[in-house]
Amino acid sequence: MFKNMLARIRQVMYRMGLIKGIKKLADHKDIQINEDFYKYISNWKALYRGYFSEWHDISYTTIAGPKKRRMASLNMPKVVSQELATLIFNERCEINISEQKLADEIHSIFKKNNFVKKFQDYLEFKFAMGGMVIKPYVENGQLKLSYVTADCFIPISWDHNLIREAVFPNEFTKKGTKYTHLEWHLWEGDTYLIRNEVYENNAGEELGVKVPLKQFFPSLYEEIRISNYKRPGFVYFKPNTANNLDTASPLGISIFANSLDTLHSLDIAFDSYQREFKLGRKRILVPASAINTVIDPNTGQMHRYFDAEDEVYQALSFGDMDANKIADISATLRVDEHIAAINSLLNVMAMQIGFSAGSFTFDGQGVKTATEVVSENSKTFRTKQSHENLIEAGIQELVECIIQVAELYKLFSRPAADYEVTVAFDDSIAEDQAAEINTQVQLVTNKLTTRKKAIMKIHGFSEEEAEVMMKEIGEENKTMTPEMVDFFGINKQKQETN
Repeated sequence: MFKNMLARIRQVMYRMGLIKGIKKLADHKDIQINEDFYKYISNWKALYRGYFSEWHDISYTTIAGPKKRRMASLNMPKVVSQELATLIFNERCEINISEQKLADEIHSIFKKNNFVKKFQDYLEFKFAMGGMVIKPYVENGQLKLSYVTADCFIPISWDHNLIREAVFPNEFTKKGTKYTHLEWHLWEGDTYLIRNEVYENNAGEELGVKVPLKQFFPSLYEEIRISNYKRPGFVYFKPNTANNLDTASPLGISIFANSLDTLHSLDIAFDSYQREFKLGRKRILVPASAINTVIDPNTGQMHRYFDAEDEVYQALSFGDMDANKIADISATLRVDEHIAAINSLLNVMAMQIGFSAGSFTFDGQGVKTATEVVSENSKTFRTKQSHENLIEAGIQELVECIIQVAELYKLFSRPAADYEVTVAFDDSIAEDQAAEINTQVQLVTNKLTTRKKAIMKIHGFSEEEAEVMMKEIGEENKTMTPEMVDFFGINKQKQETN
């Protein structure tokens, strides 16, 4: 699907003049869409959803002939993506902005858009599919946030790590007809252009015929030109993992992109574990004559020695063997061997994804996680911090993007002074808050750090916020009354010293 979509969009790019013959190097627009890369995204999405046909549709042959079935799955792509998203961002995280008025505006927007919950959900999608996008926009005078998964985002041009232009395709069906909505974000010199188009597709491979936009999206404009934008109107988030599948692409890769063989082996082992109980269930061989019906001479009713409906019993004509023999041929279940194999594969997968060995264990009933408390030196914690760096940078870009849109619609203005955005992530998995406070107090007491640095570390404040708190603490100390001094026992301590 994605390859056909990209091929159709490329045709539109040619018609728009975005892709053309290169007359000289300066005329080259850096459009390098790797159509095969979206096949990877499609596969990652399928694995995240728990069903990948190439793995999970199995054909096999029995005495009765060819059969098909669906392989059972542990669905570890979902487990690891959810676990990492939860470890990194949750309700305990704080986004701190040094300028108070701006902080109030941004936090109000986040609250109205249920940002904490939505952001955590889309972080999970990001880890699974390699990226996600947030687009601020205004509707009915309210600034809202739109979230886009990796499969609905195609970069057009970029420099370094910033994607400057992109198209957001969205396929939908109405009354049995397929339509494609394309939202273009482009630059024409210093002018930022947002263009909306809808195509009706009846031919299958072609993008189709352009149809009126208002027919489907009455509130959208076909074209918006913005002259005062300094950056793109969207923010792209990706995992902090190098893209070894396409080193020239600005797109990210799934956190399990390089552990597909292990994930496949895990599903094979888990499927075998489940079938062990079905194929190894109790079986008893009885003579075929034993399941024949006999007539009770007294009552005239028919009886069987064995219940023919009970699947435990298997009738067999013994031939020259003892016709009265009953044989238990039940197989010994290999439960422990399967559990050991699955746990071994889970450790390999954890290493490949960036978790510590033992982070995931299988106990025969389900997968358990052991990431509630980890050491700061553990691989899990280092992986967590690595992803946090890009997420904090993305949130800083998002705040700047929100300010752009707010200024465009005159909702609020940019602060006159510079501001700083920091994110205090939840590190309680490494140590509790009391231990962190005690550590910082000891460092300050032994003159190994400053009070400002300690406040920043404990509260997750920016430098400006820490200075404000130090000033407030200083003011409180200045206004201590004699009663307060006596309450803390200071006079008593002086008397004892004298």
